[in-house]
This record gives sequence, C-alpha cells and structure tokens, in this order.
Amino acid sequence: MHTSLDDIGQMWVRGLAHDGQRYAIFAVAVWLTLWIALARVLRPRKIREETPPARQLIVELLFSLRSIAVFSTVGIGIDLAERAGLFPMAKLAQHWGLTWFLISLAVMIVAQDAWIYWTHRWMHRPRWFRTFHRRHHRSNNPSPFTAYSFDLGEALLMVAFVAIWPAIFPTPWGVIDIFMFHQIFRNTILHAGYELTPARPDGRPWLDWLTTTTHHDLHHAQAGYNFAPWFTWWDRWLGTEHPQYHARFAEVARRPYLTLGRSAETPAEA
Repeated sequence: MHTSLDDIGQMWVRGLAHDGQRYAIFAVAVWLTLWIALARVLRPRKIREETPPARQLIVELLFSLRSIAVFSTVGIGIDLAERAGLFPMAKLAQHWGLTWFLISLAVMIVAQDAWIYWTHRWMHRPRWFRTFHRRHHRSNNPSPFTAYSFDLGEALLMVAFVAIWPAIFPTPWGVIDIFMFHQIFRNTILHAGYELTPARPDGRPWLDWLTTTTHHDLHHAQAGYNFAPWFTWWDRWLGTEHPQYHARFAEVARRPYLTLGRSAETPAEA
C-alpha cells in the first residue's frame, strides 16, 4: 500500500498527540496530585527538603516535549515497517490468546529493565555522558517532569527498545500500549520526590525487588549508583546499589502522613 507524505504527516501528528496525552496524564497528574493537592499531607514523605524551582519544571517540560517528538518520529518508522511486513512475529503473536499476551507483556517489561540498566551504565561513562545523559542529570533534584527530560541521544536509545523488541520477540501490538503506560507511570513516580512505598516492620520496602522513589532519587544525588529502572535485581547482582539505600528508604518511609488535624509544622517521627 502506497503511503504519501501527507499520510506520514498525519501519522506523526497522531503519534505526537497520543504520546503527549499519555505524558500529560501521568506527569501533570502526578505533579498536581502530590505536589499541589496532597502536598501538606505528604510533606513528611518528601525525600528532600528543597523543592525544584519553577524554571527547572518548565525546562524539563520543554525537553520532555522534544523527547516525545523523537518517540513519535520513530513511531512512524515502526508503523511503516509493520505495513511492509517487517514484524512477522508480532503479527503471528496476535493470534496466541490472552495468556501469551500477559506473558509477553511481563517479558517485555523485564527485558526493558535490562536494556535500560546496561545502556544507563554505558551513558555514565565519561566519554558518552555529555552527549547522551547530561540533560537528565541537570535535574539533580528531580520532579515528575524529569521523566522524559532527555538529550536527543538518550531519547533515541529509549525508543530504540520499542522498535527492536517486537522484531525479535513475538509481542502482540496491543502489548505495546500497556507497556508504554507502565513505563511512563513508573518513570514519573520514580522522579516524583515523595516516597509512597510502605515499609515493612524491618524498614525495608514491601516488594523489595521493585525500585522505589528513594532508590532512583539516590541516583540523581549520587550518579554512580542505582542504574536500574523497575527492578532492583541488576544493581544487587552487580554491586551498583547505593550502600545506604535501605537506611535512606526507612528514614523517609517510616514517617507518618500528616492528617488534616495535625499542623504542617509538626516534626515527623523517626
């Protein structure tokens, strides 16, 4: 089927609107909920005392919009490749039922975690950091808008996984949408600045194999640690988890939420 330049332009606009809407739903909603509506209640669970200035949030938003444009542009290539029959395994997997749909979703999330861990460590090498990853770490104190605040090279590395994975693993196309919702939701929460994960009696997180906001916040504070995005496995296997992670998590997660009857000036309990 012939695809005209006008068709491609419409595909790009639709992709940009779709990706932008998804970003807005999570980044803006998390910011409004945690930083505005529930700021008083959640104050004890704020990881850092200082709040990023408004200028940082605006700059992060603008760079995130640029990243979304990159994602949408690569999305055109994925659509055209699919029309050309270059994703035969994805087409085949469409007929394998709900069980395979759920399995392929879980496998894709786990595979992306490994992809980001290794590309993330690579981007932190001095030779590549300035080109690929410096923009993201300009947000030393992150916010929900930091989620997509990438250099162009990093944005391409992130979307490259979505382009490559369906070509090498039988993944129904419907999985991609749910996968994208998962990654922007987790990404936004990891940069939210508030620790929402409950602590066990010993102070460790429930589901300690999942990363927490404190886990990723430590990476922005001390960039040589905590490279994994969704799961703590790789950092623990390879010794790159911050040595004070559990202590820092317990310090924040054990603080009680404020109730409407308590003063915002009441010191948090240890």
